[in-house]
Amino acid sequence: MLPLDARLDVPGTPQSGTGQAALLTGVSAAELNGGHFGPWTPVGLRPMVESRSVLRRAVEAGCSAAFANAYPRGWPGARGSRRVAGPPLAARGAGLLDRHEERLGEGEAVSSEIVNDGWRTHLGHAGLPDITADQAGSNLARIASNHDLTLYAHYATDTAGHRGGMHGAVHALERVDRFLRGLLSTLDPSVLLFIVSDHGNIEDVRTGHTQNPALGLVAGNSSDQASELRDLRDVTPFVLSFLEIEG
Repeated sequence: MLPLDARLDVPGTPQSGTGQAALLTGVSAAELNGGHFGPWTPVGLRPMVESRSVLRRAVEAGCSAAFANAYPRGWPGARGSRRVAGPPLAARGAGLLDRHEERLGEGEAVSSEIVNDGWRTHLGHAGLPDITADQAGSNLARIASNHDLTLYAHYATDTAGHRGGMHGAVHALERVDRFLRGLLSTLDPSVLLFIVSDHGNIEDVRTGHTQNPALGLVAGNSSDQASELRDLRDVTPFVLSFLEIEG
Protein backbone atom coordinates (compact mmCIF):
# COMPACT_ATOMS: atom_id res chain seq x y z
CA MET A 1 0.00 0.00 0.00
CA LEU A 2 1.17 3.53 -0.69
CA PRO A 3 -0.17 7.06 -0.16
CA LEU A 4 -0.57 9.22 -3.28
CA ASP A 5 -0.95 12.97 -2.91
CA ALA A 6 -4.15 14.11 -4.65
CA ARG A 7 -3.66 17.84 -4.05
CA LEU A 8 -1.47 18.20 -7.17
CA ASP A 9 0.27 21.33 -5.78
CA VAL A 10 -3.01 23.26 -6.07
CA PRO A 11 -4.81 24.82 -3.04
CA GLY A 12 -8.22 23.51 -2.11
CA THR A 13 -9.91 20.15 -1.77
CA PRO A 14 -9.22 17.54 -4.48
CA GLN A 15 -12.12 16.65 -6.78
CA SER A 16 -12.85 13.72 -9.09
CA GLY A 17 -12.86 15.55 -12.42
CA THR A 18 -9.33 16.90 -12.23
CA GLY A 19 -8.10 13.97 -10.14
CA GLN A 20 -9.20 11.43 -12.73
CA ALA A 21 -7.70 13.52 -15.52
CA ALA A 22 -4.36 13.56 -13.70
CA LEU A 23 -4.52 9.83 -13.02
CA LEU A 24 -5.33 8.96 -16.62
CA THR A 25 -2.83 11.27 -18.32
CA GLY A 26 -0.05 12.13 -15.86
CA VAL A 27 -0.74 15.81 -16.51
CA SER A 28 -1.24 18.47 -13.80
CA ALA A 29 -4.94 18.70 -14.56
CA ALA A 30 -5.97 20.87 -11.60
CA GLU A 31 -3.30 23.42 -12.49
CA LEU A 32 -4.36 23.46 -16.14
CA ASN A 33 -7.97 23.91 -15.07
CA GLY A 34 -7.15 26.72 -12.67
CA GLY A 35 -8.28 24.70 -9.65
CA HIS A 36 -9.75 21.41 -8.52
CA PHE A 37 -13.03 20.53 -10.23
CA GLY A 38 -15.58 17.75 -10.03
CA PRO A 39 -17.30 15.46 -10.06
CA TRP A 40 -17.19 15.50 -13.86
CA THR A 41 -14.27 16.11 -16.21
CA PRO A 42 -13.97 19.84 -16.97
CA VAL A 43 -15.03 20.60 -20.53
CA GLY A 44 -11.68 22.21 -21.32
CA LEU A 45 -9.78 19.07 -20.30
CA ARG A 46 -11.93 16.52 -22.12
CA PRO A 47 -9.95 16.61 -25.40
CA MET A 48 -6.75 16.00 -23.44
CA VAL A 49 -8.23 13.02 -21.58
CA GLU A 50 -9.42 11.49 -24.86
CA SER A 51 -6.18 12.05 -26.76
CA ARG A 52 -3.49 11.60 -24.07
CA SER A 53 -4.84 8.94 -21.74
CA VAL A 54 -2.84 5.89 -20.77
CA LEU A 55 -5.35 3.78 -22.72
CA ARG A 56 -4.89 5.80 -25.92
CA ARG A 57 -1.13 5.75 -25.63
CA ALA A 58 -1.07 2.01 -25.01
CA VAL A 59 -3.21 1.36 -28.09
CA GLU A 60 -1.07 3.65 -30.23
CA ALA A 61 2.03 1.77 -29.06
CA GLY A 62 0.55 -1.50 -30.29
CA CYS A 63 -0.53 -2.92 -26.92
CA SER A 64 -3.84 -4.71 -26.49
CA ALA A 65 -5.97 -2.73 -24.07
CA ALA A 66 -9.45 -3.01 -22.58
CA PHE A 67 -11.90 -0.86 -20.68
CA ALA A 68 -13.65 -3.51 -18.63
CA ASN A 69 -16.67 -1.45 -17.57
CA ALA A 70 -20.00 -2.05 -19.26
CA TYR A 71 -21.63 1.19 -20.43
CA PRO A 72 -24.99 1.69 -22.14
CA ARG A 73 -24.89 2.26 -25.88
CA GLY A 74 -24.90 5.90 -26.88
CA TRP A 75 -23.22 7.07 -23.69
CA PRO A 76 -23.46 9.77 -22.46
CA GLY A 77 -26.46 10.82 -24.59
CA ALA A 78 -27.79 14.34 -25.01
CA ARG A 79 -29.10 14.61 -21.44
CA GLY A 80 -25.87 13.34 -19.93
CA SER A 81 -23.37 15.32 -21.99
CA ARG A 82 -22.45 17.49 -19.01
CA ARG A 83 -21.94 14.51 -16.71
CA VAL A 84 -18.84 12.87 -18.17
CA ALA A 85 -16.44 10.92 -15.97
CA GLY A 86 -12.81 10.47 -16.93
CA PRO A 87 -12.55 6.68 -17.40
CA PRO A 88 -15.26 6.25 -20.09
CA LEU A 89 -14.03 9.44 -21.76
CA ALA A 90 -10.52 7.96 -21.98
CA ALA A 91 -11.97 4.69 -23.23
CA ARG A 92 -13.93 6.47 -25.96
CA GLY A 93 -10.80 8.30 -27.08
CA ALA A 94 -8.96 4.97 -27.35
CA GLY A 95 -11.81 3.26 -29.22
CA LEU A 96 -12.46 0.97 -26.24
CA LEU A 97 -15.94 1.97 -25.09
CA ASP A 98 -17.30 -1.24 -26.56
CA ARG A 99 -18.68 -3.37 -23.72
CA HIS A 100 -22.46 -3.23 -23.34
CA GLU A 101 -25.22 -5.40 -21.84
CA GLU A 102 -24.46 -8.45 -24.02
CA ARG A 103 -20.87 -8.69 -22.82
CA LEU A 104 -21.94 -7.97 -19.26
CA GLY A 105 -24.27 -10.95 -19.47
CA GLU A 106 -21.44 -13.11 -20.82
CA GLY A 107 -19.07 -12.14 -18.02
CA GLU A 108 -16.92 -10.19 -20.49
CA ALA A 109 -17.57 -6.85 -18.79
CA VAL A 110 -18.08 -5.60 -15.24
CA SER A 111 -20.66 -3.12 -14.00
CA SER A 112 -19.32 0.09 -12.46
CA GLU A 113 -21.07 -0.88 -9.20
CA ILE A 114 -19.39 -4.35 -9.38
CA VAL A 115 -22.66 -6.33 -9.22
CA ASN A 116 -25.39 -6.11 -11.87
CA ASP A 117 -28.21 -4.78 -9.68
CA GLY A 118 -28.40 -1.34 -11.27
CA TRP A 119 -28.47 -2.71 -14.81
CA ARG A 120 -31.20 -5.16 -13.80
CA THR A 121 -33.47 -2.77 -11.90
CA HIS A 122 -32.81 0.70 -13.36
CA LEU A 123 -31.72 0.10 -16.96
CA GLY A 124 -34.30 -2.53 -17.86
CA HIS A 125 -31.98 -5.50 -18.32
CA ALA A 126 -33.70 -7.89 -15.91
CA GLY A 127 -32.33 -10.90 -17.81
CA LEU A 128 -28.75 -10.18 -16.78
CA PRO A 129 -27.31 -12.69 -14.29
CA ASP A 130 -27.47 -11.78 -10.61
CA ILE A 131 -23.78 -12.16 -9.81
CA THR A 132 -21.83 -11.77 -6.58
CA ALA A 133 -18.95 -9.37 -6.05
CA ASP A 134 -16.58 -12.35 -5.98
CA GLN A 135 -17.82 -13.48 -9.40
CA ALA A 136 -17.40 -9.96 -10.79
CA GLY A 137 -13.79 -9.94 -9.56
CA SER A 138 -13.12 -13.25 -11.27
CA ASN A 139 -14.64 -11.86 -14.48
CA LEU A 140 -12.30 -8.87 -14.35
CA ALA A 141 -9.31 -11.18 -13.85
CA ARG A 142 -10.25 -13.15 -16.96
CA ILE A 143 -10.59 -9.95 -18.99
CA ALA A 144 -7.19 -8.77 -17.80
CA SER A 145 -5.58 -12.08 -18.73
CA ASN A 146 -6.31 -11.35 -22.41
CA HIS A 147 -4.86 -7.84 -22.56
CA ASP A 148 -1.64 -5.96 -21.89
CA LEU A 149 -3.55 -3.20 -20.10
CA THR A 150 -7.01 -3.29 -18.54
CA LEU A 151 -8.77 -0.36 -16.87
CA TYR A 152 -11.75 -0.75 -14.56
CA ALA A 153 -13.46 2.11 -12.70
CA HIS A 154 -15.62 1.85 -9.57
CA TYR A 155 -17.53 4.82 -8.12
CA ALA A 156 -19.75 3.54 -5.29
CA THR A 157 -17.17 4.14 -2.56
CA ASP A 158 -17.17 7.84 -3.47
CA THR A 159 -20.96 7.97 -3.28
CA ALA A 160 -20.90 6.24 0.10
CA GLY A 161 -18.33 8.71 1.39
CA HIS A 162 -20.63 11.59 0.48
CA ARG A 163 -23.98 10.40 1.76
CA GLY A 164 -23.83 6.80 2.95
CA GLY A 165 -22.75 7.44 6.54
CA MET A 166 -20.76 4.83 8.41
CA HIS A 167 -23.16 2.02 7.50
CA GLY A 168 -22.98 2.87 3.79
CA ALA A 169 -19.21 3.20 3.89
CA VAL A 170 -18.75 -0.18 5.55
CA HIS A 171 -21.17 -1.81 3.08
CA ALA A 172 -19.33 -0.27 0.10
CA LEU A 173 -15.92 -1.37 1.37
CA GLU A 174 -17.12 -4.89 2.14
CA ARG A 175 -18.31 -5.19 -1.46
CA VAL A 176 -14.90 -4.04 -2.67
CA ASP A 177 -13.25 -6.56 -0.35
CA ARG A 178 -15.28 -9.40 -1.87
CA PHE A 179 -14.55 -8.10 -5.37
CA LEU A 180 -10.82 -8.10 -4.65
CA ARG A 181 -11.05 -11.61 -3.20
CA GLY A 182 -12.53 -12.87 -6.46
CA LEU A 183 -10.05 -10.86 -8.52
CA LEU A 184 -6.93 -11.95 -6.66
CA SER A 185 -7.99 -15.59 -6.44
CA THR A 186 -8.24 -15.74 -10.25
CA LEU A 187 -5.60 -13.25 -11.39
CA ASP A 188 -2.34 -14.67 -12.72
CA PRO A 189 0.49 -13.60 -10.37
CA SER A 190 2.46 -12.32 -13.36
CA VAL A 191 -0.11 -9.53 -13.75
CA LEU A 192 0.51 -6.19 -12.02
CA LEU A 193 -2.59 -4.98 -10.16
CA PHE A 194 -2.70 -1.25 -9.38
CA ILE A 195 -5.64 0.17 -7.43
CA VAL A 196 -5.82 3.91 -6.84
CA SER A 197 -8.41 6.45 -5.74
CA ASP A 198 -8.64 9.96 -7.23
CA HIS A 199 -8.97 11.68 -3.82
CA GLY A 200 -9.57 11.01 -0.14
CA ASN A 201 -13.18 10.57 0.95
CA ILE A 202 -14.57 7.41 2.48
CA GLU A 203 -12.01 7.31 5.30
CA ASP A 204 -13.94 10.18 6.99
CA VAL A 205 -17.68 10.05 6.23
CA ARG A 206 -18.29 13.23 8.25
CA THR A 207 -16.67 15.52 5.70
CA GLY A 208 -16.97 14.23 2.11
CA HIS A 209 -13.75 14.82 0.19
CA THR A 210 -10.58 15.25 2.23
CA GLN A 211 -7.06 16.45 1.57
CA ASN A 212 -5.67 13.14 2.77
CA PRO A 213 -3.47 11.10 0.44
CA ALA A 214 -5.40 8.90 -1.96
CA LEU A 215 -5.16 5.17 -1.42
CA GLY A 216 -2.74 3.29 -3.64
CA LEU A 217 -2.53 -0.50 -3.56
CA VAL A 218 -0.19 -2.53 -5.74
CA ALA A 219 0.11 -6.31 -5.97
CA GLY A 220 1.72 -8.88 -8.21
CA ASN A 221 4.50 -8.59 -10.73
CA SER A 222 7.06 -5.82 -9.99
CA SER A 223 4.77 -4.22 -7.38
CA ASP A 224 7.83 -3.12 -5.38
CA GLN A 225 8.71 -0.72 -8.20
CA ALA A 226 5.73 1.45 -7.27
CA SER A 227 7.16 2.34 -3.86
CA GLU A 228 8.67 5.60 -5.16
CA LEU A 229 5.40 7.02 -6.51
CA ARG A 230 4.34 10.20 -4.76
CA ASP A 231 1.15 11.61 -6.31
CA LEU A 232 -1.59 10.95 -8.87
CA ARG A 233 0.49 12.33 -11.73
CA ASP A 234 3.02 9.51 -11.27
CA VAL A 235 0.54 6.73 -12.10
CA THR A 236 0.36 6.98 -15.90
CA PRO A 237 4.15 7.31 -16.34
CA PHE A 238 4.59 4.27 -14.10
CA VAL A 239 2.12 2.18 -16.09
CA LEU A 240 3.65 3.26 -19.41
CA SER A 241 7.12 2.36 -18.13
CA PHE A 242 5.87 -1.04 -16.99
CA LEU A 243 4.51 -1.61 -20.52
CA GLU A 244 7.86 -0.40 -21.94
CA ILE A 245 6.19 2.54 -23.68
CA GLU A 246 8.20 5.74 -23.89
CA GLY A 247 6.62 8.57 -21.90
